Order: sequence, then structure tokens, then C-alpha cells
Amino acid sequence: MTDVATGGAVLGGGGGGSLGEGIDFGKLAVEYGTPTIVPLDSLDPSEIVLTVSGVGAPAATESHVDPADYVRAVELLVDRLAEEGSTVGALMTNEMGGFASVNGLLQSAVTELPLVDAACNGRAHPTGPMGSIGLTSDEHVLQSGVGGVPETESRHEVVVRAQLGTAASTIRQTAEAAGGLVAVARNPVTADYATEHAAVGVYKQAETVGAAVRTATDGVTAAETITKELDGNVVVTGTVDSCALETTGGFDVGTVTVDGYELTFWNEYMTLDHDGARVATFPDLITTLDAESGRPISTAEIEAGQQVSVLTAPGASLALGAGMADPALFEPVEAAVDRPVTNYAFNQE
Repeated sequence: MTDVATGGAVLGGGGGGSLGEGIDFGKLAVEYGTPTIVPLDSLDPSEIVLTVSGVGAPAATESHVDPADYVRAVELLVDRLAEEGSTVGALMTNEMGGFASVNGLLQSAVTELPLVDAACNGRAHPTGPMGSIGLTSDEHVLQSGVGGVPETESRHEVVVRAQLGTAASTIRQTAEAAGGLVAVARNPVTADYATEHAAVGVYKQAETVGAAVRTATDGVTAAETITKELDGNVVVTGTVDSCALETTGGFDVGTVTVDGYELTFWNEYMTLDHDGARVATFPDLITTLDAESGRPISTAEIEAGQQVSVLTAPGASLALGAGMADPALFEPVEAAVDRPVTNYAFNQE
């Protein structure tokens, strides 16, 4: 579990939640019961798979989401679907990340629903539609969000059925109202649909990458092993010269400079430039490690003065879900970081 969380944090590309919280969450799951991970093809193709996620800004300081809230979000949709005559057969995490890669384990332990060996995306991404495995913007979906301090005005439990974009926006607004973060369950689909559109078999890659960090004698070794595994590069190892972060609209947005290299992020790292030339662009992996230990550092944690290694890997080395294939979903990224993204991501002129 620790290797999966650590590898997930690397694959998160700066996002996907806190590694420390992810390890604590995973430990709680295995202490509570027996979470189960099963191959997608072990399910009947018609069985319903429910995505679990966290939505909000990782650096938000007023957020309050208990582990029980992640279970509650699932229960809300399981009950709603039962009222509509449907039965949930399994859960699937939304993305890779320090927290996201183990999200679903506690829900599995409590509800006894298995977690499938797949994710909506094999890396982290900023928006709900990007993690909606190819569901169209006009498709009506079901989503729930739970978070905020109990018995205060920040406490929210929301179930929404609406078109995908509206539902995602509603959950994002709920996260803001709840202090910056909510636990989410969403977008029930058949196992057959998930098999075709999700990132299947992601846990092995996360575990392998995480083991590389755990077994490395130093940060240099960890970085080299990870880039070999992902066919990537260590672009620069140096000092974080500056870091600017603003939490707005339920997202963390900002820039980081490392020895003349500029990184932008919108929860996750989106672009990497040097001397006016583009080095890497989301959904290629851009991730930062502590230069001494090799521990992944998220965009919510990075600070000026840290010694870091900046790693990149091509999107082709990652398991990407169908949400990464729609250029229209990249337009909000450009607006957020004020850099060209779509043309680079899709090799457009």
C-alpha cells in the first residue's frame, strides 16, 4: 500500500493529494477490514462501477474531510442508485496521486465492494471532465460530494444529477463552500464501458515506481530508477528559486522556478519551459522529487529553497484515460496557467 501511494504521488505529477494523508488513509483501510482489488475483467460487463475521488484545492487551509466522508459519499450514491433499481458492483479511483491512488481502499473495506485495478486516469488531472472517461458534456450523470466541519455552515452533503459539466461545476462549488475540499463519488458506468475508456492495470506501475523510491539509497538513484521505468528524463536538479501559489476557484494555481526552469501548475504541473522553449506539457508527466531522499513533492508542498529534481516522462509511458484525448478539455488549462497547452499536447501546428 505504501509503495502504491508513493508511486501514485510520483505519477500524480504534483497533484493527486497528500502522500502522508494517503498512507494514513491506506493504513486505516487495512486496519479496519479487508479492502479488495480485482481485475476489471473479473466483473460481469454489465455491473456498475462507481468512481471515487476528492475534489478541491490541495493547499486549501480551511478544508475538513474525514475518512468517513469518503464512505458517506459512496453510500449516498449506492442508496440513490438502489432507489432507481441499479446495484453498484465495484469502485474505481479517479486518478493516481499520493492520496488518490489509495482512495477507494477504505470504502472497499467498509462497504465490501471491490476496488477495480483501474483508474479514470493513470496520472492526476485538474478537472472533473478530464476524469470522466470519455463521457460527453451533455450526458446526465450522478455525483455526490461530502465535506466540511460537522454541524457548521461549512458542512455539505450534496447529490446532483445533471449534465456532466454542470454536475462537475456544482461539486467544485460545493468544495469551495466546504472549505476547499470534498469527498466525491460519481459517474456510474458499466464495467464494459470502464474497460474500454479507463486506464486499466495502473496499480502495478504505481507499485513499481513507489518501490524504486523506497529502495533507493539516495535521491539521485531514485530519480534515475523512476525515469528508466517511465522512459523519462531528469531535466534538472537544483534549488527552487521561487514559488507562487494562489488558491482560487477550488484550484491551486501558480509557478515554480528551479535553476532557470519555469514550471506552471493548476493543481498538477502543466508546463515546463527553459529559455523560452517548451520542455514538457501536460499530460506528459512533470513531477518533482526531494533531491536528497527521492520523496515526491506535490505542488501544495513545494517551497523556495528546497533542493529538488524535476523529472519528465512522455504521456505514452503512462496509462491515460479517455479524458486525455479531448482537446476541448485542455482549453481551461490554458486560461488557468496563461500558457499554450493544447497545441503542444496534441502536436498541432
